[in-house]
Amino acid sequence: MKLALNVERPSQGSFWPSIVIASFACFGGILYGYDTGSISGIIANDRFKHVFATHHDATGAPVLTSSQTSLIVSILSAGTTIGSFSMSLVGEIFGRRINLIIGCGVFALGVVLQCAASAIPLFAVGRFFAGLGLGFISAVVPLYQSEAAPKWIRGSIVSGYQWAITIGLLIASIVNNATKNRGDTGAYRIPLAVQFAWGLILAGGMAVLPESPRYFVKKGRLEDARKSLGRLSSLPPDHEYVSEQLLEIRANYEYELSFGSTGFLHCFTNEGRQLYRLLVVTTVQALQQLSGINFIFYYGTDFFQKSGITNPFIINLITNIVNVVMTPPGMYAVERIGRRKLLLIGAIGMCTAEYIVAIVGVSVNSVVANKVLIAFVCVYIAFFASTWGPVAWVVTGETFSLRTRSKSVALCTMSNWLWNFGIGYATPYMVDSGPGNANLGPKVFFIWGTFCLFAVGFVYLFVYETKGLSLEEVDELYEKVSKARHSAAFVPSHTLTEEAKKAEGVVDDEKLRSVEVEHV
Repeated sequence: MKLALNVERPSQGSFWPSIVIASFACFGGILYGYDTGSISGIIANDRFKHVFATHHDATGAPVLTSSQTSLIVSILSAGTTIGSFSMSLVGEIFGRRINLIIGCGVFALGVVLQCAASAIPLFAVGRFFAGLGLGFISAVVPLYQSEAAPKWIRGSIVSGYQWAITIGLLIASIVNNATKNRGDTGAYRIPLAVQFAWGLILAGGMAVLPESPRYFVKKGRLEDARKSLGRLSSLPPDHEYVSEQLLEIRANYEYELSFGSTGFLHCFTNEGRQLYRLLVVTTVQALQQLSGINFIFYYGTDFFQKSGITNPFIINLITNIVNVVMTPPGMYAVERIGRRKLLLIGAIGMCTAEYIVAIVGVSVNSVVANKVLIAFVCVYIAFFASTWGPVAWVVTGETFSLRTRSKSVALCTMSNWLWNFGIGYATPYMVDSGPGNANLGPKVFFIWGTFCLFAVGFVYLFVYETKGLSLEEVDELYEKVSKARHSAAFVPSHTLTEEAKKAEGVVDDEKLRSVEVEHV
Protein backbone atom coordinates (compact mmCIF):
# COMPACT_ATOMS: atom_id res chain seq x y z
CA MET A 1 0.00 0.00 0.00
CA LYS A 2 1.40 3.37 -0.99
CA LEU A 3 0.91 6.22 1.43
CA ALA A 4 0.43 9.61 -0.20
CA LEU A 5 2.64 11.61 2.10
CA ASN A 6 3.72 15.06 0.91
CA VAL A 7 7.38 14.39 1.57
CA GLU A 8 10.45 13.30 -0.34
CA ARG A 9 11.87 9.84 0.28
CA PRO A 10 15.61 9.15 0.13
CA SER A 11 16.94 8.15 -3.27
CA GLN A 12 19.76 5.94 -1.92
CA GLY A 13 19.74 2.93 0.35
CA SER A 14 16.62 1.59 2.03
CA PHE A 15 14.40 3.28 4.57
CA TRP A 16 13.01 0.00 5.93
CA PRO A 17 15.74 -0.76 8.50
CA SER A 18 15.29 2.64 10.16
CA ILE A 19 11.51 2.26 10.13
CA VAL A 20 11.64 -1.23 11.66
CA ILE A 21 14.23 -0.27 14.27
CA ALA A 22 12.44 2.92 15.32
CA SER A 23 9.07 1.16 15.33
CA PHE A 24 10.33 -1.66 17.54
CA ALA A 25 10.80 0.80 20.38
CA CYS A 26 7.01 1.11 20.40
CA PHE A 27 6.93 -1.92 22.71
CA GLY A 28 7.65 0.61 25.43
CA GLY A 29 4.18 1.96 24.72
CA ILE A 30 2.64 -1.47 25.28
CA LEU A 31 4.17 -1.52 28.78
CA TYR A 32 2.78 1.95 29.45
CA GLY A 33 -0.68 1.19 28.08
CA TYR A 34 -1.03 -2.28 29.55
CA ASP A 35 -0.18 -1.12 33.06
CA THR A 36 -2.57 1.82 32.77
CA GLY A 37 -5.40 -0.39 31.49
CA SER A 38 -4.88 -3.33 33.82
CA ILE A 39 -5.20 -1.32 37.02
CA SER A 40 -8.69 -0.12 35.98
CA GLY A 41 -10.00 -3.67 35.99
CA ILE A 42 -7.92 -4.80 38.95
CA ILE A 43 -9.29 -2.24 41.40
CA ALA A 44 -12.83 -3.18 40.29
CA ASN A 45 -12.13 -6.94 40.65
CA ASP A 46 -14.00 -8.67 43.51
CA ARG A 47 -11.09 -11.00 44.33
CA PHE A 48 -8.64 -8.07 44.55
CA LYS A 49 -11.02 -6.25 46.89
CA HIS A 50 -11.38 -9.39 49.02
CA VAL A 51 -7.60 -9.58 49.50
CA PHE A 52 -6.69 -5.89 49.79
CA ALA A 53 -9.79 -3.98 51.01
CA THR A 54 -9.97 -3.14 54.71
CA HIS A 55 -13.54 -1.75 54.71
CA HIS A 56 -16.99 -3.15 53.91
CA ASP A 57 -20.21 -1.64 52.60
CA ALA A 58 -23.68 -1.99 54.15
CA THR A 59 -24.11 -5.46 52.63
CA GLY A 60 -20.79 -6.67 54.03
CA ALA A 61 -18.99 -6.66 50.65
CA PRO A 62 -15.35 -5.48 50.74
CA VAL A 63 -14.76 -2.02 49.26
CA LEU A 64 -11.70 0.10 48.60
CA THR A 65 -11.85 3.59 50.10
CA SER A 66 -11.14 6.66 47.99
CA SER A 67 -7.76 7.03 49.70
CA GLN A 68 -6.81 3.40 48.99
CA THR A 69 -7.88 3.63 45.36
CA SER A 70 -6.04 6.92 44.99
CA LEU A 71 -2.83 5.47 46.44
CA ILE A 72 -2.93 2.28 44.35
CA VAL A 73 -3.54 4.11 41.07
CA SER A 74 -1.44 7.25 41.49
CA ILE A 75 1.69 5.82 43.14
CA LEU A 76 2.78 4.44 39.75
CA SER A 77 2.66 7.94 38.27
CA ALA A 78 4.72 9.24 41.20
CA GLY A 79 7.37 6.68 40.28
CA THR A 80 7.24 7.56 36.59
CA THR A 81 7.62 11.26 37.40
CA ILE A 82 10.80 10.54 39.36
CA GLY A 83 12.01 8.06 36.73
CA SER A 84 11.60 10.48 33.84
CA PHE A 85 13.30 13.26 35.80
CA SER A 86 16.19 10.91 36.61
CA MET A 87 16.50 10.28 32.88
CA SER A 88 17.09 13.99 32.37
CA LEU A 89 20.11 13.75 34.68
CA VAL A 90 21.70 10.42 33.66
CA GLY A 91 20.30 9.94 30.15
CA GLU A 92 23.54 10.96 28.40
CA ILE A 93 25.71 8.58 30.41
CA PHE A 94 24.45 5.26 29.06
CA GLY A 95 22.74 6.22 25.81
CA ARG A 96 19.21 5.67 24.54
CA ARG A 97 19.43 1.91 24.04
CA ILE A 98 20.93 0.96 27.43
CA ASN A 99 18.51 3.22 29.28
CA LEU A 100 15.60 1.33 27.75
CA ILE A 101 17.08 -1.96 28.96
CA ILE A 102 17.64 -0.52 32.47
CA GLY A 103 14.05 0.71 32.52
CA CYS A 104 12.76 -2.77 31.65
CA GLY A 105 14.76 -4.27 34.54
CA VAL A 106 13.39 -1.81 37.10
CA PHE A 107 9.88 -2.30 35.74
CA ALA A 108 10.20 -6.09 36.11
CA LEU A 109 11.18 -5.68 39.77
CA GLY A 110 8.01 -3.68 40.36
CA VAL A 111 5.87 -6.37 38.71
CA VAL A 112 7.42 -9.05 40.96
CA LEU A 113 6.57 -7.06 44.08
CA GLN A 114 2.98 -6.52 42.95
CA CYS A 115 2.44 -10.21 42.18
CA ALA A 116 3.86 -11.19 45.59
CA ALA A 117 1.84 -8.63 47.57
CA SER A 118 -1.11 -9.53 49.79
CA ALA A 119 -1.54 -6.08 51.36
CA ILE A 120 -1.67 -2.56 50.00
CA PRO A 121 1.74 -1.30 51.31
CA LEU A 122 3.83 -3.88 49.37
CA PHE A 123 1.55 -3.58 46.35
CA ALA A 124 2.06 0.19 46.37
CA VAL A 125 5.85 -0.25 46.60
CA GLY A 126 5.69 -2.54 43.57
CA ARG A 127 3.64 0.02 41.67
CA PHE A 128 6.22 2.68 42.53
CA PHE A 129 9.17 0.64 41.19
CA ALA A 130 7.20 -0.27 38.07
CA GLY A 131 6.64 3.47 37.64
CA LEU A 132 10.35 4.21 37.93
CA GLY A 133 11.01 1.81 35.07
CA LEU A 134 8.17 3.20 32.99
CA GLY A 135 9.48 6.72 33.59
CA PHE A 136 12.82 5.76 32.07
CA ILE A 137 11.16 3.99 29.15
CA SER A 138 8.58 6.67 28.33
CA ALA A 139 11.28 9.38 28.32
CA VAL A 140 13.60 7.45 26.01
CA VAL A 141 11.25 5.87 23.45
CA PRO A 142 10.16 9.05 21.59
CA LEU A 143 13.74 10.33 21.80
CA TYR A 144 15.19 7.14 20.27
CA GLN A 145 12.47 7.00 17.62
CA SER A 146 12.90 10.63 16.56
CA GLU A 147 16.67 10.24 16.21
CA ALA A 148 16.50 6.92 14.34
CA ALA A 149 13.55 7.50 11.98
CA PRO A 150 13.80 9.18 8.55
CA LYS A 151 12.25 12.65 8.53
CA TRP A 152 9.66 11.87 5.84
CA ILE A 153 7.88 9.38 8.11
CA ARG A 154 9.21 10.39 11.55
CA GLY A 155 5.87 11.71 12.76
CA SER A 156 4.03 8.52 11.87
CA ILE A 157 6.64 6.35 13.59
CA VAL A 158 6.65 8.37 16.79
CA SER A 159 2.84 8.28 16.65
CA GLY A 160 3.22 4.51 16.69
CA TYR A 161 4.30 4.85 20.33
CA GLN A 162 0.80 6.10 21.17
CA TRP A 163 -0.75 3.31 19.07
CA ALA A 164 1.26 0.80 21.09
CA ILE A 165 -0.12 2.43 24.25
CA THR A 166 -3.67 1.90 22.95
CA ILE A 167 -2.89 -1.71 22.05
CA GLY A 168 -1.54 -2.25 25.56
CA LEU A 169 -4.75 -0.77 26.99
CA LEU A 170 -6.85 -3.09 24.81
CA ILE A 171 -4.86 -6.19 25.72
CA ALA A 172 -5.18 -5.29 29.41
CA SER A 173 -8.95 -4.93 29.01
CA ILE A 174 -9.18 -8.34 27.32
CA VAL A 175 -7.06 -10.05 30.01
CA ASN A 176 -9.03 -8.37 32.80
CA ASN A 177 -12.30 -9.48 31.24
CA ALA A 178 -11.00 -13.05 30.82
CA THR A 179 -9.83 -13.43 34.44
CA LYS A 180 -12.39 -11.33 36.37
CA ASN A 181 -14.54 -14.34 37.38
CA ARG A 182 -11.73 -16.57 38.67
CA GLY A 183 -12.21 -17.64 42.26
CA ASP A 184 -8.53 -17.35 43.20
CA THR A 185 -5.87 -14.64 43.23
CA GLY A 186 -5.17 -15.39 39.57
CA ALA A 187 -8.08 -13.03 38.90
CA TYR A 188 -5.66 -10.12 39.41
CA ARG A 189 -2.21 -11.76 39.48
CA ILE A 190 -2.46 -13.07 35.93
CA PRO A 191 -3.12 -9.58 34.49
CA LEU A 192 -0.15 -8.33 36.52
CA ALA A 193 2.22 -11.13 35.46
CA VAL A 194 1.50 -10.71 31.72
CA GLN A 195 3.51 -7.48 31.87
CA PHE A 196 6.74 -9.53 32.03
CA ALA A 197 6.29 -10.47 28.37
CA TRP A 198 6.33 -6.89 27.11
CA GLY A 199 9.39 -5.94 29.16
CA LEU A 200 11.27 -9.05 28.00
CA ILE A 201 10.52 -8.34 24.32
CA LEU A 202 11.61 -4.71 24.56
CA ALA A 203 14.81 -5.45 26.51
CA GLY A 204 15.76 -8.36 24.24
CA GLY A 205 15.28 -6.33 21.09
CA MET A 206 17.19 -3.29 22.33
CA ALA A 207 20.12 -5.56 23.22
CA VAL A 208 20.76 -6.12 19.50
CA LEU A 209 19.51 -2.89 17.88
CA PRO A 210 21.86 0.03 17.11
CA GLU A 211 22.33 3.10 19.28
CA SER A 212 21.10 6.46 18.01
CA PRO A 213 23.69 7.98 15.61
CA ARG A 214 23.01 11.43 17.08
CA TYR A 215 23.94 10.15 20.53
CA PHE A 216 27.27 8.91 19.14
CA VAL A 217 27.92 12.27 17.49
CA LYS A 218 27.26 14.01 20.77
CA LYS A 219 29.81 11.74 22.44
CA GLY A 220 32.41 12.32 19.70
CA ARG A 221 32.24 8.67 18.52
CA LEU A 222 31.99 9.45 14.82
CA GLU A 223 32.91 6.01 13.51
CA ASP A 224 30.24 4.43 15.68
CA ALA A 225 27.78 7.06 14.39
CA ARG A 226 28.78 6.17 10.83
CA LYS A 227 28.14 2.46 11.46
CA SER A 228 24.78 3.22 13.06
CA LEU A 229 23.72 5.40 10.12
CA GLY A 230 24.80 2.62 7.78
CA ARG A 231 22.55 0.11 9.56
CA LEU A 232 19.63 2.54 9.57
CA SER A 233 19.89 3.21 5.82
CA SER A 234 21.06 -0.29 4.76
CA LEU A 235 24.22 1.13 3.20
CA PRO A 236 27.95 0.53 3.76
CA PRO A 237 29.35 2.81 6.49
CA ASP A 238 31.66 4.52 3.98
CA HIS A 239 28.87 5.26 1.48
CA GLU A 240 28.59 8.88 0.32
CA TYR A 241 24.96 9.17 1.47
CA VAL A 242 25.96 8.03 5.00
CA SER A 243 28.76 10.59 5.01
CA GLU A 244 26.34 13.33 3.98
CA GLN A 245 24.00 12.49 6.87
CA LEU A 246 26.85 12.25 9.36
CA LEU A 247 28.35 15.57 8.32
CA GLU A 248 25.00 17.34 8.62
CA ILE A 249 24.40 15.99 12.12
CA ARG A 250 27.94 16.78 13.22
CA ALA A 251 27.95 20.26 11.69
CA ASN A 252 24.68 21.12 13.39
CA TYR A 253 25.94 19.88 16.75
CA GLU A 254 29.20 21.82 16.45
CA TYR A 255 27.21 24.91 15.52
CA GLU A 256 25.16 24.48 18.71
CA LEU A 257 28.32 24.01 20.77
CA SER A 258 29.68 27.28 19.44
CA PHE A 259 27.29 28.99 21.85
CA GLY A 260 29.02 27.36 24.82
CA SER A 261 28.99 24.17 26.87
CA THR A 262 25.77 22.31 27.56
CA GLY A 263 24.38 21.77 31.04
CA PHE A 264 21.04 20.97 32.57
CA LEU A 265 20.28 24.67 33.07
CA HIS A 266 20.73 25.31 29.33
CA CYS A 267 17.24 23.85 28.83
CA PHE A 268 15.94 26.95 30.63
CA THR A 269 17.85 29.60 28.64
CA ASN A 270 16.73 31.71 25.68
CA GLU A 271 19.60 30.58 23.43
CA GLY A 272 17.94 28.99 20.44
CA ARG A 273 14.61 29.65 22.22
CA GLN A 274 15.18 26.57 24.36
CA LEU A 275 13.02 27.80 27.24
CA TYR A 276 10.17 28.66 24.86
CA ARG A 277 10.30 25.19 23.34
CA LEU A 278 10.38 23.56 26.78
CA LEU A 279 7.41 25.56 28.07
CA VAL A 280 5.34 24.82 24.96
CA VAL A 281 5.97 21.07 24.94
CA THR A 282 5.55 20.58 28.70
CA THR A 283 2.21 22.38 28.38
CA VAL A 284 1.20 20.15 25.47
CA GLN A 285 1.98 17.09 27.61
CA ALA A 286 0.05 18.57 30.54
CA LEU A 287 -2.97 19.31 28.33
CA GLN A 288 -2.89 15.78 26.95
CA GLN A 289 -3.44 14.51 30.50
CA LEU A 290 -5.89 17.28 31.46
CA SER A 291 -8.10 16.24 28.55
CA GLY A 292 -9.26 13.54 30.99
CA ILE A 293 -8.23 10.50 28.97
CA ASN A 294 -6.72 8.61 31.89
CA PHE A 295 -9.88 9.19 33.91
CA ILE A 296 -11.49 6.77 31.44
CA PHE A 297 -8.65 4.25 31.42
CA TYR A 298 -7.81 4.38 35.14
CA TYR A 299 -11.34 4.61 36.52
CA GLY A 300 -13.56 3.87 33.53
CA THR A 301 -14.77 0.46 34.70
CA ASP A 302 -15.55 1.79 38.16
CA PHE A 303 -17.17 4.96 36.74
CA PHE A 304 -19.46 3.05 34.35
CA GLN A 305 -20.34 0.65 37.19
CA LYS A 306 -21.37 3.51 39.50
CA SER A 307 -23.29 5.23 36.67
CA GLY A 308 -25.69 2.30 36.58
CA ILE A 309 -24.36 0.87 33.31
CA THR A 310 -24.58 -2.91 33.07
CA ASN A 311 -21.50 -4.89 31.94
CA PRO A 312 -18.97 -2.11 32.69
CA PHE A 313 -16.07 -4.45 31.77
CA ILE A 314 -17.55 -4.83 28.26
CA ILE A 315 -18.03 -1.06 27.93
CA ASN A 316 -14.41 -0.54 28.96
CA LEU A 317 -13.39 -3.07 26.31
CA ILE A 318 -15.37 -1.15 23.68
CA THR A 319 -13.70 2.15 24.59
CA ASN A 320 -10.30 0.48 24.24
CA ILE A 321 -11.22 -0.89 20.82
CA VAL A 322 -12.20 2.62 19.69
CA ASN A 323 -8.87 3.87 21.03
CA VAL A 324 -6.90 1.31 19.01
CA VAL A 325 -8.88 1.64 15.78
CA MET A 326 -8.80 5.44 15.69
CA THR A 327 -5.07 5.87 16.33
CA PRO A 328 -3.75 4.75 12.87
CA PRO A 329 -5.72 7.52 11.05
CA GLY A 330 -3.87 10.00 13.25
CA MET A 331 -0.55 8.32 12.46
CA TYR A 332 -1.24 8.87 8.78
CA ALA A 333 -2.70 12.36 9.13
CA VAL A 334 0.22 13.68 11.19
CA GLU A 335 2.35 13.68 8.02
CA ARG A 336 -0.49 14.56 5.66
CA ILE A 337 -2.27 17.31 7.63
CA GLY A 338 0.44 18.35 10.07
CA ARG A 339 0.86 18.70 13.82
CA ARG A 340 -0.92 22.01 14.46
CA LYS A 341 -4.11 21.26 12.53
CA LEU A 342 -4.52 17.84 14.13
CA LEU A 343 -4.10 19.26 17.62
CA LEU A 344 -6.66 22.00 16.88
CA ILE A 345 -9.17 19.55 15.40
CA GLY A 346 -8.71 17.18 18.32
CA ALA A 347 -9.14 19.83 21.00
CA ILE A 348 -12.36 21.14 19.42
CA GLY A 349 -13.79 17.64 18.99
CA MET A 350 -12.91 16.51 22.53
CA CYS A 351 -14.32 19.69 24.06
CA THR A 352 -17.65 19.26 22.26
CA ALA A 353 -18.02 15.57 23.13
CA GLU A 354 -17.11 16.05 26.80
CA TYR A 355 -19.55 18.92 27.30
CA ILE A 356 -22.31 16.71 25.85
CA VAL A 357 -21.35 13.84 28.23
CA ALA A 358 -21.42 16.22 31.18
CA ILE A 359 -24.77 17.80 30.23
CA VAL A 360 -26.47 14.46 29.60
CA GLY A 361 -24.96 12.96 32.76
CA VAL A 362 -26.33 15.65 35.07
CA SER A 363 -29.66 16.22 33.29
CA VAL A 364 -31.08 12.77 32.57
CA ASN A 365 -30.91 9.42 34.36
CA SER A 366 -32.25 6.68 32.13
CA VAL A 367 -31.21 3.81 29.90
CA VAL A 368 -31.26 6.14 26.87
CA ALA A 369 -29.11 8.69 28.71
CA ASN A 370 -26.56 5.98 29.55
CA LYS A 371 -26.39 4.99 25.89
CA VAL A 372 -25.81 8.62 24.88
CA LEU A 373 -23.12 8.93 27.57
CA ILE A 374 -21.33 5.83 26.29
CA ALA A 375 -21.62 6.98 22.66
CA PHE A 376 -20.10 10.40 23.28
CA VAL A 377 -17.38 8.98 25.53
CA CYS A 378 -16.43 6.88 22.48
CA VAL A 379 -16.56 9.99 20.24
CA TYR A 380 -14.29 11.79 22.69
CA ILE A 381 -11.84 8.86 22.74
CA ALA A 382 -11.88 8.75 18.92
CA PHE A 383 -10.84 12.40 18.72
CA PHE A 384 -8.13 11.89 21.36
CA ALA A 385 -6.75 8.73 19.74
CA SER A 386 -6.41 10.32 16.30
CA THR A 387 -4.97 13.65 17.47
CA TRP A 388 -3.65 14.48 20.95
CA GLY A 389 -2.71 10.91 21.80
CA PRO A 390 -0.03 10.44 19.13
CA VAL A 391 0.75 14.05 18.19
CA ALA A 392 1.79 15.12 21.70
CA TRP A 393 4.61 12.54 21.54
CA VAL A 394 5.59 13.61 18.02
CA VAL A 395 5.91 17.24 19.14
CA THR A 396 7.93 16.10 22.18
CA GLY A 397 10.40 14.04 20.18
CA GLU A 398 11.22 16.52 17.42
CA THR A 399 11.17 20.00 18.98
CA PHE A 400 14.54 20.28 20.75
CA SER A 401 18.18 20.88 19.74
CA LEU A 402 20.56 17.94 19.87
CA ARG A 403 22.58 19.20 22.81
CA THR A 404 19.47 19.62 25.00
CA ARG A 405 17.20 16.97 23.47
CA SER A 406 17.72 14.17 26.00
CA LYS A 407 17.21 16.43 29.02
CA SER A 408 14.33 18.38 27.50
CA VAL A 409 12.41 15.30 26.35
CA ALA A 410 12.83 13.79 29.82
CA LEU A 411 11.47 16.97 31.42
CA CYS A 412 8.48 17.00 29.07
CA THR A 413 7.77 13.35 29.81
CA MET A 414 8.01 14.20 33.50
CA SER A 415 5.31 16.83 32.92
CA ASN A 416 3.08 14.13 31.42
CA TRP A 417 3.57 11.82 34.38
CA LEU A 418 3.31 14.60 36.97
CA TRP A 419 -0.14 15.53 35.71
CA ASN A 420 -0.95 11.84 35.34
CA PHE A 421 -0.12 11.45 39.04
CA GLY A 422 -2.16 14.48 40.06
CA ILE A 423 -5.22 13.36 38.11
CA GLY A 424 -4.89 9.76 39.28
CA TYR A 425 -4.60 10.88 42.90
CA ALA A 426 -7.37 13.51 42.87
CA THR A 427 -10.01 11.80 40.72
CA PRO A 428 -11.51 9.49 43.38
CA TYR A 429 -11.97 12.48 45.67
CA MET A 430 -13.46 14.54 42.81
CA VAL A 431 -15.89 11.91 41.51
CA ASP A 432 -16.88 9.66 44.43
CA SER A 433 -19.59 10.40 46.97
CA GLY A 434 -19.01 10.33 50.70
CA PRO A 435 -17.53 12.56 53.41
CA GLY A 436 -14.81 14.88 52.15
CA ASN A 437 -15.42 14.04 48.47
CA ALA A 438 -16.70 16.43 45.80
CA ASN A 439 -19.21 13.90 44.38
CA LEU A 440 -18.95 15.39 40.88
CA GLY A 441 -19.82 12.20 39.03
CA PRO A 442 -20.36 12.96 35.31
CA LYS A 443 -19.94 16.69 36.04
CA VAL A 444 -16.17 16.07 36.04
CA PHE A 445 -16.41 16.15 32.23
CA PHE A 446 -17.11 19.88 32.43
CA ILE A 447 -13.58 20.24 33.84
CA TRP A 448 -11.93 18.10 31.15
CA GLY A 449 -13.89 19.87 28.40
CA THR A 450 -12.82 23.30 29.64
CA PHE A 451 -9.16 22.31 29.52
CA CYS A 452 -9.71 21.16 25.91
CA LEU A 453 -11.20 24.58 25.13
CA PHE A 454 -8.08 26.21 26.57
CA ALA A 455 -5.96 23.86 24.43
CA VAL A 456 -7.49 25.29 21.24
CA GLY A 457 -6.16 28.76 21.97
CA PHE A 458 -2.81 27.49 23.23
CA VAL A 459 -2.08 25.43 20.11
CA TYR A 460 -3.04 28.28 17.78
CA LEU A 461 -0.76 30.74 19.54
CA PHE A 462 2.27 28.65 20.53
CA VAL A 463 2.66 25.25 18.80
CA TYR A 464 4.90 25.25 15.69
CA GLU A 465 4.37 23.13 12.59
CA THR A 466 7.37 20.85 12.01
CA LYS A 467 5.98 18.47 9.37
CA GLY A 468 8.56 17.37 6.80
CA LEU A 469 11.57 18.99 8.51
CA SER A 470 14.71 17.22 9.66
CA LEU A 471 15.60 17.61 13.32
CA GLU A 472 18.35 20.00 12.28
CA GLU A 473 15.94 22.10 10.20
CA VAL A 474 13.62 22.44 13.20
CA ASP A 475 16.35 24.53 14.86
CA GLU A 476 16.38 26.91 11.89
CA LEU A 477 12.58 27.14 12.09
CA TYR A 478 12.66 28.34 15.69
CA GLU A 479 15.46 30.79 14.97
CA LYS A 480 13.79 32.42 11.94
CA VAL A 481 10.04 32.23 12.65
CA SER A 482 8.90 34.25 15.64
CA LYS A 483 5.21 33.29 15.69
CA ALA A 484 3.76 29.78 15.66
CA ARG A 485 0.89 30.63 13.31
CA HIS A 486 3.45 31.49 10.57
CA SER A 487 5.43 28.26 10.97
CA ALA A 488 3.54 26.23 8.36
CA ALA A 489 4.87 28.51 5.61
CA PHE A 490 8.53 28.05 6.63
CA VAL A 491 10.93 26.68 3.99
CA PRO A 492 14.50 25.73 5.07
CA SER A 493 17.03 27.94 3.30
CA HIS A 494 19.89 25.46 3.14
CA THR A 495 21.39 22.65 5.18
CA LEU A 496 24.32 22.83 7.52
CA THR A 497 25.89 20.05 5.48
CA GLU A 498 26.28 22.42 2.54
CA GLU A 499 27.79 25.08 4.77
CA ALA A 500 30.23 22.59 6.22
CA LYS A 501 31.26 21.44 2.76
CA LYS A 502 31.94 24.98 1.61
CA ALA A 503 33.82 25.86 4.77
CA GLU A 504 36.05 22.80 4.71
CA GLY A 505 36.36 22.23 0.97
CA VAL A 506 34.86 18.74 1.08
CA VAL A 507 34.21 17.40 -2.40
CA ASP A 508 34.25 13.60 -2.08
CA ASP A 509 33.74 10.82 0.44
CA GLU A 510 37.48 10.34 1.10
CA LYS A 511 37.78 13.98 2.21
CA LEU A 512 34.65 13.65 4.29
CA ARG A 513 36.27 10.84 6.26
CA SER A 514 39.50 12.81 6.68
CA VAL A 515 37.58 15.77 8.08
CA GLU A 516 35.89 13.48 10.60
CA VAL A 517 39.24 12.05 11.71
CA GLU A 518 40.53 15.58 12.34
CA HIS A 519 37.62 16.26 14.67
CA VAL A 520 38.03 13.06 16.73
